[in-house]
Amino acid sequence: MSDKIYDLGSGFWNIRGSFKVGGVLDVGAHCSLVKLQSGKFIFIDSYTLTDEVRKQVMTMTNDGRDVEAVLNVHPYHTVHCEQMAKDFPQATFYGSRRHPEQAPDVDWSPDLVESEAVAERYPELKFSLPKGIYYIAPEESVHAGSLLVYHPASKSLHVDDTFVTPPLKVLDAVLPEVLLQPDTDKALRNTPDAVEQYCDWAIKLAHDWDVRHFCAAHTHMIEFKKGEFEQALLKTIEKQRPKLEKA
Repeated sequence: MSDKIYDLGSGFWNIRGSFKVGGVLDVGAHCSLVKLQSGKFIFIDSYTLTDEVRKQVMTMTNDGRDVEAVLNVHPYHTVHCEQMAKDFPQATFYGSRRHPEQAPDVDWSPDLVESEAVAERYPELKFSLPKGIYYIAPEESVHAGSLLVYHPASKSLHVDDTFVTPPLKVLDAVLPEVLLQPDTDKALRNTPDAVEQYCDWAIKLAHDWDVRHFCAAHTHMIEFKKGEFEQALLKTIEKQRPKLEKA
């Protein structure tokens, strides 16, 4: 899979890349580049840029000097952080409490990426941490929790694992869908209202965010028409709620 960059308008680019499980199965990876009102740039997530995509990004960002921060929004997406820090040494790196453990050579900001301090720093973006499930689950193999980032100007949603797209891209034109990460039931907090909290959170997000560009980490990007994202997510929550309640 060759890296590609997609201009989604209004200062938001989604970069699609490669990530091979066991060195064989390519499940894909991504990061997003956002131009701020100040003229500076930030990345959402880390990814090792190569070839033409790297050249394009470096040209856009004054050879990388205009990148002021990298927001690493998934606690378990840490493979590319150290290379990203080498490529953009002047940038402030934000992550979860797990990131410094996995990428100790990066000079991490003391402000966690999910903190109010970071959200207030970037009013161009809206952030949402899922309720009812663990952001960092006790079981290392469960990766359903991540910080979701919405860019209202381009109506783009950057999401890692929490929501995914169907494996067959050809279906998007007929029936665009938003699916829950398969381990969501394993990520539920051990509280009586965990399922209700999670479903209420997702339903509110569906209503509040007018998503047209759905950028998922390991599958692909979906273009939604007005109202389609809301309908797709509400349908999935209705369908999956019984499974979550049985967990």
